[in-house]
Amino acid sequence: MKIVAISGGKLRAGNNIDKEIIRLTGKVKPNILFLPTASEYPGSSSMDSETNYKLFQDSFEKKLGCKTDVLYLVKEKHTKQEIKKKILSSDIIYVGGGSTLKLLKVWRKLGVDKVLKQAYKKGIVLSGISAGGICWFKYGHTIESVKKGKRVMKVRGLDFFPFFVCPHYDNQKFRKPSLRRMIKKYGGFSIALDAFSAIEIVDGQYKIITSSKSARAYRVYLRKGKVVEEELPKDKKFRPLAELFKR
Repeated sequence: MKIVAISGGKLRAGNNIDKEIIRLTGKVKPNILFLPTASEYPGSSSMDSETNYKLFQDSFEKKLGCKTDVLYLVKEKHTKQEIKKKILSSDIIYVGGGSTLKLLKVWRKLGVDKVLKQAYKKGIVLSGISAGGICWFKYGHTIESVKKGKRVMKVRGLDFFPFFVCPHYDNQKFRKPSLRRMIKKYGGFSIALDAFSAIEIVDGQYKIITSSKSARAYRVYLRKGKVVEEELPKDKKFRPLAELFKR
C-alpha cells in the first residue's frame, strides 16, 4: 500500500518528490496515469484541463522517462470497464489539483472511487497534488467555489487512511487559522503540509519528503483544550503510522 500526497507549490519538473513516486514502483519506466478531474479552467466550471496534462507530461515523460497516459472523466465518456482497465493497468495514479469537492463527486458518480480502492489494495502507487493529495484520506481541508463565493470546508475523502490533511499550510494565509478552528471544534488531529512537502505512506509507515529545504510538515491536534502544532521530522526515515495518533 503506497501513497504520496503532495501539498502543492510550483514544483520543478523532475523534482525529488516525483522521483520518489517513481522509485516506489521498482521500475525504471513505469506506466503513470494522470487524472485531471479536479482541474478547473479560469472563469469556468469545466474540468479535465488539457494544459495540466501537458505540464504533467513535461515532468514525468520528458524529464523522467515514464510512459504517461491520461484519463478524462468529464470531457470524455468511458464505460466502467474501460475506466477499470486503464486504472488497474497502471503502475502509478497521479491526481491533479483543483476542486476536491467536484473531484470526489465525479469519482463517486462513475464508480472510480471503488476502482481506486482496488488499485490501492493491488499496490499501485497512489499520488497527487493539493486536491489530488488530500483525496486519499478521511478528510481534507479545502476551499471550494459555492454560490456565495468561496468557502473553506472539511470535505470527506476516500478514507484509505483515517487522517485529516491540510495542504498549502504556509503559503495560503487562511489555512492555519481555519485549520486551528476546525481542530478546536471537532477535535482529532491533522497533518498540515507546507508547499513543496508531501507525506509518503508505505505499508503502515510514513515519512515526510520535501523538494525545498524550508518546507515543513506538522501534526496539529487538540491537547487539554489547546491546539498544538508539532513539527514532524523530515530525516528520510520511515516511522510507524501509529506515532501520528499519539497525544
